[in-house]
Amino acid sequence: MIEKEQYYVLRKRAVPEVLLKVVEAKRLHDSGKMASVQEAVEHVGISRSSFYKYKEDIFPFHETAKGKTITVVIQLEDEPGILSAVLTKVAEFHGNILTIHQSIPINGVASLTLSIDILPETGDVTEMVNQIESEPGIHYVKILGQEKN
Repeated sequence: MIEKEQYYVLRKRAVPEVLLKVVEAKRLHDSGKMASVQEAVEHVGISRSSFYKYKEDIFPFHETAKGKTITVVIQLEDEPGILSAVLTKVAEFHGNILTIHQSIPINGVASLTLSIDILPETGDVTEMVNQIESEPGIHYVKILGQEKN
């Protein structure tokens, strides 16, 4: 039986340093700043074997989000204007909202689930999430997943 691949979305602080260095080495090599993989891995301080072991399995979220649908859950206070601020922020980044579901508030707090179509013109998804999370009245934002369209 073939095992189904599983994917996880993690905040940067939860990713081991070696994997972050693999991402940086890939960026340096792919951008042409380092002519060889050897130069890139030496620059970031990892072995070539670590690079090749993980290079296909780690990538920044925003690089692969274009042309996909992301689902986020947001916990927010039940106050006028907060939902509007979230939707405005998504619009500012040119994300296309596909579905919206808000729970009935309990103790002044509601959960909001958004499915957002990430278009070629959509800005940096990570920055969008960070800006939504910094809005007054937002407790947290979590990316539940992403799917190909």
